[in-house]
Amino acid sequence: MANKYFEYKSGLGNVGSYQASARPFVSSSIELGSLSTSTKISFPTVTKFVTIKNTSPISGLGAKAVVRVGFSANGVETGTNYYTLASQESFSADWRVSSVYLMLDSGLLNATASVIAGCTGIDSQELAHNWSGSAGVG
Repeated sequence: MANKYFEYKSGLGNVGSYQASARPFVSSSIELGSLSTSTKISFPTVTKFVTIKNTSPISGLGAKAVVRVGFSANGVETGTNYYTLASQESFSADWRVSSVYLMLDSGLLNATASVIAGCTGIDSQELAHNWSGSAGVG
């Protein structure tokens, strides 16, 4: 007899969720105008992959805006657990995350970014990690 309280749902270890085509997520023209406050981009479900592009223009004098990318506000605002993208640079990775944080690092104060992700059918609540930015993840 089936347990009426058991609900089947995909979890982080469900391989099929990562083999199936991802549901697209796109956020463009994200404005990053502060050198001290990060911008959180939340995904509706756990991601299969993420691509982040610093869409800031390169000025006529060659000046570039540099954007920090990390996985917690602490990691990008006060820590060292982030990576940077200069103007017009992008980075893609197979990350299983529910959000990313972006912040202006240096350069032009009219920096912009775009985020493209492939979302799985896995609920974001399945990621129970506390990525505070203090343990190598930020």
